[in-house]
Amino acid sequence: MTTETVKVVPLTCHGHSRPITHISFSSVDHDDQYYLISACKDNNPMLRNGVTGDWIGTFLGHKGAVWSARLSADATLAATGSADFSAKVWDTQTGEALHTLDHPHIVRAVAFPNQPHPQILATGSQDKKLRIFDLSRGSASSSPTGVNGSSPTPSYEIGAGAHQGSIKSIVWGNDPNILITASEDKRIRWWDLRTQSTIGEYTVEGTLGSCELDNISADGGSGGGILSVAAGKTAYFFEARQPARLIKSIKTDYDLASVALHSGQGKFVAGSSGDTWVRVFDFETEQCLEVGKGHHGPVWTTMFSPDGKLYATGSEDGTIKLWKFTTGPYGLWR
Repeated sequence: MTTETVKVVPLTCHGHSRPITHISFSSVDHDDQYYLISACKDNNPMLRNGVTGDWIGTFLGHKGAVWSARLSADATLAATGSADFSAKVWDTQTGEALHTLDHPHIVRAVAFPNQPHPQILATGSQDKKLRIFDLSRGSASSSPTGVNGSSPTPSYEIGAGAHQGSIKSIVWGNDPNILITASEDKRIRWWDLRTQSTIGEYTVEGTLGSCELDNISADGGSGGGILSVAAGKTAYFFEARQPARLIKSIKTDYDLASVALHSGQGKFVAGSSGDTWVRVFDFETEQCLEVGKGHHGPVWTTMFSPDGKLYATGSEDGTIKLWKFTTGPYGLWR
């Protein structure tokens, strides 16, 4: 049911020293908790309490900017992709790096399947290759080819030669067999892992920004039904379960860097590469409803919490902000 939102001062999460490149929430666990992970150019991804923004820990080990960070559905694992030519899989309880997966180029995107205790990881890199790693086998530190005497973590490439640009985002839907990629060749591709081939493709206009699934469905249940893509001045919304089916595209006056949809409330949030503001739009009327101010740099990444009661934004200014998106007390807003 749609509720009226009340505009309040956002919570600001400090700790990073360089621009935020990507943020991602976990699902809600059995204690009604959820978590937030942030990727940053300071090499140090951070884990936080998703409700309060309180710092839990920093994953130490990357030697280059971290471009992508994801949590497994049960928040027991974290995955990060870095400019140090590696992806890492972490234990979120201990902070230990369980796997270091070497690549021949910068790793721009990582993704777990949307299920507890995932044993596979997808990575996308600037060598234009989509790889699937089997985390149940291989050593803790290895490369796809097993160089330097390491026991390789088994991996295979999907769609060799298909991507004509760096893979910027990977999204795993509710179907573990379907994977979605967004690349700098301005194409969104749907992949069937069983056939290792594309089952849908769509070309967007303009520079590609974020590509994420919504967290909240129209009935208030878990999301994953609509894919939101920012490209140029347009926000694209696709039916994630039906490859390349565009629900709606909304043109704006801004160069969009990030878009996040709340299907239940029929609103979406957008960050721009051209200013420092966060805008909330009505999905049906396409009108801007409010403007959130407080960041001091472009907003590169935004995402709704799994319960839809707040959204997070990550900026060039090195901060993450949590914005309340519900009525009544919630989290630290009392």
